[in-house]
Amino acid sequence: MRVELSDQARQYIGRFDELTGVAPKDCLVEEDRLVFLVPAGEMAAAIGQAGETVEEAERRLGKSVDLVEDADTAESFVASALAPAAVNAVTVSEQNDTVAYVEVPEPDRGVAIGAEGRNIETARTLAKRHYDIDDVQLT
Repeated sequence: MRVELSDQARQYIGRFDELTGVAPKDCLVEEDRLVFLVPAGEMAAAIGQAGETVEEAERRLGKSVDLVEDADTAESFVASALAPAAVNAVTVSEQNDTVAYVEVPEPDRGVAIGAEGRNIETARTLAKRHYDIDDVQLT
């Protein structure tokens, strides 16, 4: 699926690549934060030792930076997008709409949802953009 990026998102991707050596596949630009989709296997490089790399990127970009690691399947992708919440299982149902049902232990529901629903909304947005999933619901 082809993702169309705004000029601003492309600029942030370029700067993040310059700062970290990791070229994100996508970028969600929000008022106070950036969410980068990092290629599978490159999360450690994007974060850096003790978080130094991502902290420097936050300082230079002037926004909070969240990272999501790409995955090969829709199920793994949704689980990655909800990290650091523990995800027991993801089932994608394709009836009228394509919905990812995510089984999250009760203690991690708040983490999966995030403050003001930010984490689950990020997962929904990225899942729609990359796997054409219409909704992500916690079970």
